[in-house]
Amino acid sequence: MTGHFSNQRNKRENMKRKQARPERFGKTQAKETKKAEPAPANKVKKNHAPAWMKTQLREPADDICWGRQPVLDLLKNSPKKCLKLLIANNVRPPFLDELTDLARESKVVYQLVAPEVINGLCPRVNHQGVACRVAEMEPVELEAFLASLPKEGPLLLVVLDHIEDPHNLGAIIRSAEAAGACGVIFGKRRSALPGGTVVKVSAGAALRIPLVGVVNITRAIKDIKEFGLWTVGLENEAGAGDSIWTKDKIPARAAIVVGSEGEGLSRLAAQNCDDLAYIPISGKTGSLNASVACAIAMFEWKRKF
Repeated sequence: MTGHFSNQRNKRENMKRKQARPERFGKTQAKETKKAEPAPANKVKKNHAPAWMKTQLREPADDICWGRQPVLDLLKNSPKKCLKLLIANNVRPPFLDELTDLARESKVVYQLVAPEVINGLCPRVNHQGVACRVAEMEPVELEAFLASLPKEGPLLLVVLDHIEDPHNLGAIIRSAEAAGACGVIFGKRRSALPGGTVVKVSAGAALRIPLVGVVNITRAIKDIKEFGLWTVGLENEAGAGDSIWTKDKIPARAAIVVGSEGEGLSRLAAQNCDDLAYIPISGKTGSLNASVACAIAMFEWKRKF
């Protein structure tokens, strides 16, 4: 019984203390209630990802060349453009030996690094454990380039009227080399410029075929015509010119002019071409990718010459 009365007395004393200090009790109760409340469903925690994970949101810089074949082509054909070679320490012979031998022969500085270093330089791509920093590519001047071309025999040039996607530029350069074109002419303004992505997509062809940068594409088309080449502009619509399969549509000495991905040939470029042609297509697609259309035209010339 004594224990029962003692418990009752303790409860009464606790109640008196709470009544004497209601403000403290209220704060405690509020705090406990706040802890018990579930977090709002739309509240998202901030992402405190480390720096190396944040690099996964971007692409390799234009001065980075990556991948086994592009880097090998760079060391074999243009070693002076290679500023520093980075090799992941998990790369094994014989590829490792080939890389280091070429670097020593060309006096290119190389370094074995952790794979994470190359992952940071080349995010979201299959770099195959090798990358290098390249010097800025200096395009050939048009006047000097035209002067170096043969005056007789079949000859093909490719003129790009504001191709903005570096992947398209790289694909066109790769096809141009395969089709036997003497060079690719591109605009320096509002256009993709040669860089690491272009070298990779072109499978190293960007290091082997002359790339001619010009300020004014329309002026370049006029200069090419004065040199003696027949300029053929590719249009998307069937009403523009004749089909590309028309006999002698692309002569032996020609320049194929390709427009941008979205708008096609600009008005001035189309007006200054000697002729216009289109590629007949079926279905509801409406048009071909710029690099695909250019490749079809180049290999139509290759088929005949």
